[in-house]
Amino acid sequence: MAFTPSKDQKRRDREQKKIDKRLAKEDAKLEKFATQQASEEAAEEAAAEAAEAERIAAMTDEEREEAEFAAELAAEEAKAAENK
Repeated sequence: MAFTPSKDQKRRDREQKKIDKRLAKEDAKLEKFATQQASEEAAEEAAAEAAEAERIAAMTDEEREEAEFAAELAAEEAKAAENK
């Protein structure tokens, strides 16, 4: 005679399947949230790095302009000294 599970056992199995499915769904949501949060943090870091690089580039341009202005001023002073 073959063994057949009781009605109670079948019910417990169905309930366990439901619980397992719900837990898997919750785990997937948590994993998706963690992945999304990590990608947002990475994007924020990349934006901060880009802003810092742009600020450094702008500072370098300002310094370059100041150096050019100082060189022109020195050239004009040297011309003025030669003409006197």
